[in-house]
Amino acid sequence: MRVRSVLLFLLGVFLFSLPFSLFFGPQGPLGLPPFYLYLFLAWGGLILLLYLGVRR
Repeated sequence: MRVRSVLLFLLGVFLFSLPFSLFFGPQGPLGLPPFYLYLFLAWGGLILLLYLGVRR
């Protein structure tokens, strides 16, 4: 459990320390900026992985 928590933390640090300037540009799907899509999908994915890890 502790190893999974550390790995999830490191994944979160990696996902949210990317150069966000890469995401500012043209509109993405559904007219949303790619930055917001990436931010909320990465955040939701981390929460899902945390839930699945704690549930076991």
